[in-house]
Amino acid sequence: MTTVAPARRVQAEYPFEIHEDVPPSTQDTDMSTHEEMEADEEAEGEQPEDADDQQSNYSESFEEEVVDGNIQQDMEKLANTYPGFRHRYRLIKRIGEGTFSTVYKAEDLQYDRYDNSWDLDKENEKWSPPPLKTYASHSSMTTDATQSMEQARRRKPKYVAIKKIYVTSSPTRILNELELLHDLRNCPSVCPLITAFRSTDQVVAILPYFRHMDFREYFRKMTVPDMAIYLRSLFTALSFVHARHILHRDIKPTNFLYDPESRRGVLVDFGLAEREGADSKPCSCHDDPVARKMKLRAALHSNLSPHNGYPKQDTRPSRRANRAGTRGFRAPEVLFKCTQQTTKIDIWSVGVILLTILSRRFPFFNSADDVEAMIEIATIFGQKRMRAAGQLHGCMFETTIPTIGSVGFSLERIILWSTCRSDTGETLSGDEKLAVEFLNRCMELDPHRRISADEALQHEFLQMGVDEPAPLAEAGDDDEMDILKV
Repeated sequence: MTTVAPARRVQAEYPFEIHEDVPPSTQDTDMSTHEEMEADEEAEGEQPEDADDQQSNYSESFEEEVVDGNIQQDMEKLANTYPGFRHRYRLIKRIGEGTFSTVYKAEDLQYDRYDNSWDLDKENEKWSPPPLKTYASHSSMTTDATQSMEQARRRKPKYVAIKKIYVTSSPTRILNELELLHDLRNCPSVCPLITAFRSTDQVVAILPYFRHMDFREYFRKMTVPDMAIYLRSLFTALSFVHARHILHRDIKPTNFLYDPESRRGVLVDFGLAEREGADSKPCSCHDDPVARKMKLRAALHSNLSPHNGYPKQDTRPSRRANRAGTRGFRAPEVLFKCTQQTTKIDIWSVGVILLTILSRRFPFFNSADDVEAMIEIATIFGQKRMRAAGQLHGCMFETTIPTIGSVGFSLERIILWSTCRSDTGETLSGDEKLAVEFLNRCMELDPHRRISADEALQHEFLQMGVDEPAPLAEAGDDDEMDILKV
């Protein structure tokens, strides 16, 4: 077995060192079962927002940063795991930590020796070093090695994010994420995979270091044109992903790294992504409407007698479906355990992001489990529409909560209330009304009627600000902004 996973870097010289694993070392690692993977996905998807939003404090110069002793030991252990690692990357610090992986910032020491077509900023960096002063000296400053060090020191450093995936992660999931990233290369709005390494059961992925700002620092300041530019970048990525029949499954602000200065965003974290139709079973939502009504009528006829609560011995077969994702961003069909989910689940999640921005509230939905999530959605859309959404997937939705009305509320009213304008008699502006009309298309309870990524890019709302040039970003250290989340 070798340590190299599919790599996109083309090396000009110095062939990569191949490390041979000890044969028995990987035979002790068992593949996770389907049930274990579902449990892992549920656990990963239900991490609290605070865990996903961990921030790192950056100093002005990474050369002088003080790293915690335990973190330094982890970095040393990682660097010693792979032969030749220290010649390629210089670990700087830990920038993120999650349930299934840890991300480190590192300098790419051999950046100039590879094909770096993934680097979107290399064409814009026309930086030239100042002229060097020469001094008379009898030291070894004229040696080739010293000259190379001086040249590397003058070159602007290039950074990468090194994602160390924990050995407790399912090998199938790790392979799936790397394969999907490889298939999604060459899209400017999707995080590319530079390369990956494996040593026994330890896998690391090398990803670009993206300049971006924390969503919570700018979303309340966004104008409607800013929202359109933000979403156009996100839908550009989703259009590319969905065209390849891939579901991201975890669309949320922390997985879309956006830089308000350059107005460019990158979609990251495909750890829960899957190909459309993988492990899916037929669901009534894809049946002919007439056949679906007949099934529903038969189900209603067998449950005409009134009942309160749940039967002690429920003989109905259990229903299993992929529920991976983050609380508050799961689509209704995910909550109703649809067994034939489509790319439209990502569109709903984008709608939640837009609702968050328009209402100036983050997170907007804050449920503890799927039942509470359904109640939150039903409070807005009403029992009638929520019941119809459940019947679409062969489920019954009933509630006696008095605050959930039959009709619900319009999204326009929700936004006015959230922004404290409902009591003042103010109304939405023309641009806001256009944004709400687009929001209704994204948050359609019926996935078949929900707008697609390609249709969204043609919508009038996302055409706002197209001709407006992006402001020039101020030159500064890459450390000034946070980067890739775990």
